[in-house]
Amino acid sequence: MMSLSKTSLLDIVKKQFNYKLIAYKQVFTSLIFIQLLAVFFSFNGVGMMGSSSESIEIDIQFYSADMVIIFTIIWALITAILITTTPYKNDDFTFVTNRLSSNLSNLLFLLTGSIVGGITAMLSTSLMKIIMYLFGGQGYIAANHSLSEVVIGYSSTILYILLFSGLGYLFGTLVQISKIFAVLIPGIFIGAGILGAGSLGFVWVKSIYQFIFTEPSILLFVLKVLVVVALLFSSSIALSNRIEVR
Repeated sequence: MMSLSKTSLLDIVKKQFNYKLIAYKQVFTSLIFIQLLAVFFSFNGVGMMGSSSESIEIDIQFYSADMVIIFTIIWALITAILITTTPYKNDDFTFVTNRLSSNLSNLLFLLTGSIVGGITAMLSTSLMKIIMYLFGGQGYIAANHSLSEVVIGYSSTILYILLFSGLGYLFGTLVQISKIFAVLIPGIFIGAGILGAGSLGFVWVKSIYQFIFTEPSILLFVLKVLVVVALLFSSSIALSNRIEVR
């Protein structure tokens, strides 16, 4: 009986996930638009340096996919919040469902979005290289990266996007419980940014940042992010049980 129940849950989650991939295709359309917009802004460069002598002047402009990654993280955060709202939740009732299957299918959808967003964000560097090669003049030089650096770059980007997806999903779940969180949580982080993370009880913000984003070991970084993501989604699933039945 336990096996049948488990199989039924997996089947429902699979159907909901496949449905959402088709029904929410506009989410991926917006991702493409946002990343192209970020590529456009990236041509302002992320840094520059120069040198000159009596007869020679050298200006060096640096370009990277940082802007594309930041825009993609914002996209993931907003997407995660949106799928917790009532219009998106009502789509789940197309199937025989419960909160667990709904949350699990959302998790798979956000995981897929993070992977797609991370890969396309990193691939945007290739698009930028092509554009710079065609229109950047003879002075354009592309940096070469080792395979390990490429793997680390792709995996780190996907994990960052997944992390902010988890944060957005938890925030959206809290807002569904009480609208006061829509003001309270942004107010806390804005206050921490204005007053300084090291003052007035905001030390925990700085501690969380250092715990995750300043980790020098890639293996520990991956482990920390996966643990935090698991906690975020587990908390969201547990809290969703407090939301009144439709």
